[in-house]
Formats: sequence, C-alpha cells, structure tokens
Amino acid sequence: MSYPTDRQYTKEHEWITADGTIGITHYAQESLGDIVFVDLPKVGTELTAGKTLGTVESVKAVSDLYAPASGTVTEVNDELVTAPEKVNKDAHSAWMVKMKVKNPGELNGLLSAADYEKFVNEEAGH
Repeated sequence: MSYPTDRQYTKEHEWITADGTIGITHYAQESLGDIVFVDLPKVGTELTAGKTLGTVESVKAVSDLYAPASGTVTEVNDELVTAPEKVNKDAHSAWMVKMKVKNPGELNGLLSAADYEKFVNEEAGH
C-alpha cells in the first residue's frame, strides 16, 4: 500500500494535511475491520497534539483517535455519523475533522508517507 504524500502521519495511524484535515489511515481501518460508529468533537473544540479527539468503533473494538497537532475544530464530517463505513471504503479521502492548526511547526515532527509506510511494515512484521 502506498500512502498519499500530501500529508503527515502519526504512529497512532492518523493523518493530517497541511490545511488541518484529519483522518485515519488505510492501515488503521484495515486493522479495525468494519467501522460501525465514529464519535467526533464539535466545531469549536480545542484539540491538543497527542490527546484524544474522538473514537472509532468497529465490530472488533473501540479505538481512540488522537490529534496530530493542536488547534481548533472548524468542521466535522457529518456524513460519517450516518455512513461510518465510508472510512472502510477509502480511509484516505474520508476525513473526520478539519482544524485550524495553532502551530504549523508541530507537523514537522510527524512521519512522511515513506516513513509511515516503513513504520507500518515494521509493526506488521514485514
């Protein structure tokens, strides 16, 4: 699997674009299995890098979502409330929240697509 190069990745399997759009990776949705519920923050919520921003529930488990950077939620993907399976169909286009990033420098500490792919392969034992 090649990961889009227009975003940064976390070791908790979230991605963020330079404009503050956040979602989970293909690897994360594949590990979770069928996603049945997504719990996301409200617009205006202050997020802190590395802290929980919501949860994703699958038929297997409930997993926390972590903010890749600090900032304020400006938009929430309401489609996922009624159609959480969109994340399974295409995790890299099914964004979850958009935020105004407080400190763009925080994104520099995240993984590139190539580094994330290497991390996933190591985690999967390849």
